[in-house]
Amino acid sequence: MASAVDGLGARFMELSRPDDDGVYRDGAGKRAARTALAISAIGQLWDEATGALPFALPERGVGLAAVGSLARGQMGPCSDVDLVLIYEPRALNDSQLNALADALWYPLWDSGLDLDHSVRTRQQCEGVTDHDLPAAVGWLDVKPIAGDAELITSTAGSILERWRKAARKRLPELLESAQSRLDGFGRMAYLNQPDIKESRGGLRDTVIISALAASWLADRPHGNYDDAVERLLDVRDCIHLAAAKDTNLMLTRYQPNVAQTLGLADPTLPEGERAARSIDDLQMLLARIGRQIAFSWEFTSSRAKHALTHERPRFAFFQLLDPRSGGKREAPKFRALAPGVVEHEGEVSLAAGAKPAEQTDLPLRVAVAAAQARLPINPTTLRNLERCPVHDHDWSAEDRELLIRLLGSGTVLPRVWEELDFINIPGRWIPEWLGVRNRPSASAAHRYTIDQHMIYVVSQLGRVAPDGTQYDDMRYAALLLAGLLHDIGKRPGVPDHAIEGARHVPVILRRLGFGEDIVRIATLLVREHLTLSEFATGKDPADPAVAEDLAERVDYDPLTLDMLFDLTRADGSSLGATANEAITKKYGWSRWRERLVRAMADAARARMPRG
Repeated sequence: MASAVDGLGARFMELSRPDDDGVYRDGAGKRAARTALAISAIGQLWDEATGALPFALPERGVGLAAVGSLARGQMGPCSDVDLVLIYEPRALNDSQLNALADALWYPLWDSGLDLDHSVRTRQQCEGVTDHDLPAAVGWLDVKPIAGDAELITSTAGSILERWRKAARKRLPELLESAQSRLDGFGRMAYLNQPDIKESRGGLRDTVIISALAASWLADRPHGNYDDAVERLLDVRDCIHLAAAKDTNLMLTRYQPNVAQTLGLADPTLPEGERAARSIDDLQMLLARIGRQIAFSWEFTSSRAKHALTHERPRFAFFQLLDPRSGGKREAPKFRALAPGVVEHEGEVSLAAGAKPAEQTDLPLRVAVAAAQARLPINPTTLRNLERCPVHDHDWSAEDRELLIRLLGSGTVLPRVWEELDFINIPGRWIPEWLGVRNRPSASAAHRYTIDQHMIYVVSQLGRVAPDGTQYDDMRYAALLLAGLLHDIGKRPGVPDHAIEGARHVPVILRRLGFGEDIVRIATLLVREHLTLSEFATGKDPADPAVAEDLAERVDYDPLTLDMLFDLTRADGSSLGATANEAITKKYGWSRWRERLVRAMADAARARMPRG
């Protein structure tokens, strides 16, 4: 017997078809059409199912509700359908409830859709959302489909009220969950094959932002944020079309079709070049979207944390009786971190007397303070830093020292750099940075975009040489700067990015005012940053000519050879697949590779003059 939901999955795909030229347009309209179709078809299914039951269904006490993407109106072409059958315990007995559920779920399973379903009382819904954070967040968007709409809306209202009352206690859990996702999935803006739902800057963050807004702890961002969310939903829809299934992974094999469906392929280019350029543009689009949503998350969560802090009284009861306090609230605490920079409520902020419009070095001071304190930069402070008159030339000695301190901050560097990069401070320091910003690497071995790869490499560079000695200030600065710029030559159409990078490095560093020794060594390291690895895996260290060639390339300098080894190790450590990626070449830094590289370095060292 035909059902109202027969072939519903195929009908969703039909509604999702691109235009005749293959481009997916009006994604918001298509999502609205899929939502309307789902609600209508499932509503008709309810009528069919309840009409065929051997008992009369009561008008009150049982209803069917949509949650998740269907309730939000964000269904993709292959999204699963999240439904909850809500009932009052006395409305139906167990056998009647099972019969109703079977009459609903089986036709939906047969329709070609993935179904996420549950059957609960109002009290069970409240209990689950009280203890299950994802369930609580999901229940903040509920849409009645059929049956007792008042039961559904009152249940949803109760859960929302409970969420608002408990949100202040649950905020740490929510923030911890967001951090866990960041640790597990990384940042969408910097990954070549991101999970566009779970990674930072992805769709999950947009749901959490709405949950925070619903809690009244913080307002919801609008404007550019709304545009970014809609465009990311377009990307998700196109992944579904390319994969023909419900997935959020932007895998390499989907990228050409996704880019073409989004309209990023230039039809005037030859076919091979067209695909490569469109994938490049797709990755840069994801980076822009991811940065916008990630910043909106940081801003919203920061406001929520501040709201909690400001709700707590800053004075103890005994202060009311203390004549010195006059019964007044205690002033907020500020801890000075640097000139014009303070810590306030767990974030790095500008001091009261700071004048961003007049201070060129303020972004550097804020960034170094944030790295040393291992604290985030307040989002409003970031916006204020945009007003600083940052320039790319004639830096002071203090500016250069601050940059080296920032680059030497270790594993915290990627986070701080990301914060600055959202407001394009690095691109104003180094205009050449914009040529690789958000750009994916052509190599399948790279897990990150080119700019993030370089920052990760810098974060792995230390001051201690392989033999245990420490680099002096000049060499340490040269090593960090080489790490920062080693792939700066990776531009479209460049046959040898190491040679191209070595052409740019002296221009950049001299413009910033670094000394010639630093310029010389950093340029050499960038020019040769692939050499040690290529020699180790393709040549014989026992061949005197090979060892002589390598020694000559580092000017027969053992310390430069040590620096090249460190750069090679850091470069290799940033390559390879992450847990959620599937890339074709599993290159990385391993004990086997380290043995090969060390053997080649030792052979070259033996060719160098002693003493």
